[in-house]
Order: sequence, then structure tokens, then C-alpha cells
Amino acid sequence: MMQSLVILMLMLLPQAAAQSLNAGEVLVRIETAFGSIDVAVDAKRAPITAANFLRYVDAKLYDGGQFHRSTRADNYTPAPPDRPAMEIIQARINPERRGEGFEAIALERTSVTGITHVAGTISMARGAQADTARSDFYICLDDQPSLDFGGKRFEDAQGAAAFGRVVKGLDVVRRIQQQPTNKDAATAMGKQALLPPVTIARIVRVP
Repeated sequence: MMQSLVILMLMLLPQAAAQSLNAGEVLVRIETAFGSIDVAVDAKRAPITAANFLRYVDAKLYDGGQFHRSTRADNYTPAPPDRPAMEIIQARINPERRGEGFEAIALERTSVTGITHVAGTISMARGAQADTARSDFYICLDDQPSLDFGGKRFEDAQGAAAFGRVVKGLDVVRRIQQQPTNKDAATAMGKQALLPPVTIARIVRVP
């Protein structure tokens, strides 16, 4: 009887995972020493950004990558109203494979996708210019409308490209955020560097 119950539970696990997804979402798992983070990548509402992220996943370029940045109250100086306090962790591909990355992508604005930067959102990092996102991504631990279209965290007010949400493992994100950072660094960005970085064992699609 017990064996039959276990088999039934195992059979239902994929169904339970599928039920937590919306139409057009692709489930991926970020595996770290602190635990796994399951992310629903929204290929329907953010097709360009999602496809870009998934091609890095499929090329295994995030395997051996790193969460390298953490922002929180003790290392981030707000500059309101445009740059309020922000809590994120940021990741990059395997540093040894940096040269294998793909070209930058066009920015998918939150005003178009409808995916806003709230706690648990995953988004692509970008530079001063809008169409510069490549492989770095971050996960928000607080609501951050300053990163949405019209917000002024970026001077162009175009915002960043959110493309999914954490469906499981937000506690792991928080644990990574609380790891030691380089408090002795000379620059503000340097003080946000995780020391040491948290290694990403791999990121894979979940069937």
C-alpha cells in the first residue's frame, strides 16, 4: 500500500509543477550550493528576452556561472526619488566562457510585456544604453518600480526587461543575498560584490 502511494505521488509531481505555470511559461531550475531556485520564464509575454535567456541555458553557459552581486541596506546607498533602496542578487555566465556569449538584444519594455519588477521577478541586466542586455540577470527581493518603463533608475526611463518569476526557492535567493560582500572595496559597486561569489552548478529546463 505504501509503495503504491509513493508511486502515485511521484506521478503527480510533474502535474503539480505544470499547474503552477501559466500558458507560455517555461520552467527552469537554478542549482546552487544553497539550494535550487525554480523560475517560470515567460516566453509568451517576453519572447525576445526569454529566448535569449534560454539559449544561454541550452548552451550550458550558466553552468559554472556565479551570483556575483548582492544589494541590501548595508551596502547600497539610495538616491531617492530616482534610485530608491534596492534588494537584488545578480548573476553572470561562467567567466571562463565569457567569449562564447551572444550578441546584445533589443529591450522589451515592461510597458509592452506587462511584467513588472516586483519581489521574485527575474530580469536582464543592461547598461546605460537600452539595447545592451546580454547574459547577466538579476532577481528582485523587493518591489522595484524604478526598474519599470518610466522609472528613472536608468536615465533614459526605458527600464529593464523583466521576463519571468520565481515560483519556488525565494528563500534560497534571500540566503544568497545575505552572504558576505566585499565591505573593504573602494567603490560602491565593489562593496556589493559577493565574496566569494556563489557558484551556479547549472541552470536547466525542467520537463
